Amino acid sequence: MTQEGSGTTAGEMRTLGRTGIETSAVGLGTWAIGSGWGDQNDKDSVAAIHRALDLGCRFLDTAQVYGEGRSERLIAQVFKDRGQRLPVATKVPPQDYIWETEPGTPLRAKFPAQYLIERCEQSLRNLQTDRLDVYQLHTWSAQWNDETEWYETMLKLREQGKINAIGVSVLDTEPDSANGAIAAGRVDSVQLVYNIFDQRPRTQVFPLAAQHGVGILARVPLASGALSGRWTRQTTFPRDDWRAAVFTGEELERTLGYVDAVRFLEESGHSLAEMAIRFAFSDPAVSAAIPGARNPQQAEALMNAWHAGPLPADALTRLDELWRTTFSRHIQTSIQGATVG
Repeated sequence: MTQEGSGTTAGEMRTLGRTGIETSAVGLGTWAIGSGWGDQNDKDSVAAIHRALDLGCRFLDTAQVYGEGRSERLIAQVFKDRGQRLPVATKVPPQDYIWETEPGTPLRAKFPAQYLIERCEQSLRNLQTDRLDVYQLHTWSAQWNDETEWYETMLKLREQGKINAIGVSVLDTEPDSANGAIAAGRVDSVQLVYNIFDQRPRTQVFPLAAQHGVGILARVPLASGALSGRWTRQTTFPRDDWRAAVFTGEELERTLGYVDAVRFLEESGHSLAEMAIRFAFSDPAVSAAIPGARNPQQAEALMNAWHAGPLPADALTRLDELWRTTFSRHIQTSIQGATVG
C-alpha cells in the first residue's frame, strides 16, 4: 500500500480536481441537519455550520432531498449571517425519488433535461445565489456512462453561469459505476462512500480520477456513526432515524466487531472518530472528506481531525491489512450508509 499521507500538512487546502475550487480537506456534510437522522433543531444546525466555518471549513455538501431544501436554506441563512459565501456542492434527486435503477432505464427517465434545469433553479433560490459551485446528480448507473443528453444540459447550465462544476454521487454499492463518465471527461467530481470499512475506491476509482483531474468527495467517513466508537450492543436509534431499521441483531454485532478491530487507533491518544476522519483524507485523491455534524461540538471535532492531518504511515498500513483480510470480504450496504447520502 502506498502511504499517501506522507509529506502533506495539517489543515491543508486542496483543489476539487480540475475545477479550481479550493476546499478544506475536511468539509461538512449536511444530510443529518436536513432529515433522516432523527429530530434536529435548526438552531443547533446553524450553530454547527457556523462553528465549522469559524474553524476553517471551506466546503459544504448538501442536497435538495435533505429535508426538501431545508439544509440548503440553512446554509443560505449562515452565509447571510456571516456576509460570506463558501463553495457548496448540492445534488438533484432522481425525479421518481428511487435511487436504484432497473436495467435498461435511460438516464433521461430519471433526470430529463427540463427537470435538471428546473431543479437547478430551485437550488439557486434555496441557497440564495446565482451560481451553484457543484451541481451533482444524486444517483448514477454504469449503464448511463455513454449517454450525453444530460451532459449537454449541464453544459448549457454552465455556459449560462448557473453552475460551475458537474458532479455525480454514486450508489454506495457501486463506487466505480461512474468510471466511464470519468474517462469520457463528462464529470468534474464524484461523490462516493470511502471509509476504513470500505476502501474499494482507493483502487477502483482514485487512480482513474487522478488521471483525468476529477475531484473526489468522500462521504460517510464515520461509517454512519459506527466509527464514532460510542456504539454498544444496547445501542438503538429513534424511529425516524434510518439506522433504526439497519443496525440491529447480527448487523450491529458484526459492525461492533469491526470497530473493535480498529480500536488500536485510539492508542495514539486521539479519538476513534478523529482517526477515522483523518483516514478519509489521507489519500491525496480525496479533495474533501464530508462528515456531518449536528451541533457545534461535533463540528469542532471534525475540524480538529482536519488540523491533525492525515494518518501516519504505520496506521495506514495496518488498516490496509485489515481491509484486505477482513473488511473487504464482508462489504455490507448498511455499514456504508443509506443510498440517499
